Parts: sequence; C-alpha cells; structure tokens
Amino acid sequence: MPETATLPLAGTWNVDPAHTDVGFAVRHMGLATVRGSFETVSGTVRTAEDGTPTQARIEIETASITTGTQDRDDHLRSADFFDAEANPTIVFELTRTEAGADGQVVLHGDLTMAGATRPVALDAELGEPITDPWGMTRRAATASAKINRKEWGLAWNQLLEAGAVMVSEEVRISLDVQVTLDA
Repeated sequence: MPETATLPLAGTWNVDPAHTDVGFAVRHMGLATVRGSFETVSGTVRTAEDGTPTQARIEIETASITTGTQDRDDHLRSADFFDAEANPTIVFELTRTEAGADGQVVLHGDLTMAGATRPVALDAELGEPITDPWGMTRRAATASAKINRKEWGLAWNQLLEAGAVMVSEEVRISLDVQVTLDA
C-alpha cells in the first residue's frame, strides 16, 4: 500500500469565499427564527505547526447581508441596524486560541460591527487538510457563538403586545469556512 504524504498544517491560508458561509439566526416576534447570511467574505488565517490558528482576520461586506426578503435586508443595511454606508465591513480579528472540549478550540477575538468593537469567543472545530482535485491544500472549520446585538449598538426594536419584542437581542452566529494554503 503506498504511503500518503502528510499535508502541512502550518502556513498562511486564504478564505475561499465561494465555499464559505457566514450566517446568523435571531428570534422574530418571539415566534419564529429568521436566518440570514452575508454573501461577501474574505480573509486570511495563519496557523502554527500543529494547525492551531495564531492569527486571523475575516472581513465581511455589510451590504452583502441577505435574508431572502428585500425590505428586511434594506432595513438591516440602514442606520437602524448595521448602517452599511458608514460601516462597510464587519471584521473579526483573532486575539488568542485555547483548547476546548472534545478536541475543539475556542477562538477569542475582537468583533467590529456598526462602529463598535467587542470581544467574542467562537466555539470552533478545525478540519484536517486535504488536497483538492486541482492540487490545492484545503482545510475547513466551523465556528459558532451567541452574542447580544445591543452590545454593538444594534438596539432598534419595537415593543409588541404583552411585552414581547419584534427582534430578540440574542443572535446566533455560525461560520462554515474553507481556506486554501497560500502557495
């Protein structure tokens, strides 16, 4: 049986925007969950010899938000929420990585959106590298977190009957990222 070459874990990796999804989910009127994503994302990740991320910067184009409803997307781009014209990008910058449960890692970083920067911790699972059909070394990761949108100044809301609110303060963030090794 032939030996397979060990693929590198260390290096600089570029986000593959065609195979990356940055999504969110938030409760609407206390009844249902609205999901959305951002269509334009870029960035780089640097990893140590063991594959652990040591530096990362992920940039998301705020105006690329999509929920499947044009009026809602326009409202989210407005000054009531992201103010995409004044704040064209959402940025995550890794500050440190720590071991998590069951082989996962916690990615600590600064999340900047709507003009505010706050710390956030993403629970992440890192995949092993593969060689794709075009000879590129590729790797994937998934990550998630819950944040309170008001901490970034995204405070717009409407009070409904019996004290319910139009949009929950808690937002679940999910990332499915593929990266390619910089040659």
